[in-house]
Amino acid sequence: MFSKLLKKNQKTSQLIYAPINGETLSIEEVPDPVFSQKMMGEGIAFIPNDGKVASPVDGKIIQIAPTKHAIGIVADSGIEILIHVGLETVSLKGEGFDVKVNVGDSITVGQLLMTYDLKYIKEHAKSEMSIMVITNSQTDTQKYDVSKEKVVMAGETVAMKVTNK
Repeated sequence: MFSKLLKKNQKTSQLIYAPINGETLSIEEVPDPVFSQKMMGEGIAFIPNDGKVASPVDGKIIQIAPTKHAIGIVADSGIEILIHVGLETVSLKGEGFDVKVNVGDSITVGQLLMTYDLKYIKEHAKSEMSIMVITNSQTDTQKYDVSKEKVVMAGETVAMKVTNK
């Protein structure tokens, strides 16, 4: 009985790794109010230096946009993550993207989820800036600490830490 009580009161945390190699920006710096005003949730932005997206957590693929520019993940801990590559990339209709996973696939930290033509995105989208958002972060039961790291490696650098309050 006491062990259950102690476990209930323990703070648990989830490390969320960078999904993209590159530089980080505050989500408030994203030139799209849906992201910068955190309408979709807490998050972090990246300026990619290559065209790869890796899994930030161990979990499962729950959504792939028909236009291949975004992937939804549920971590084993229950945290829901959206990785959105570029701004206004939905208009590219999947051109330049190659998704390496399917809905329902189990994934591990650092696993390659997608490749994309960074040069094509830079030339045809509003921006190559990519965003990782915790879509179920609108509760007050968790604390979100965004890393201060400016340069990150996909699957290696912690981008966020989520702690239960």
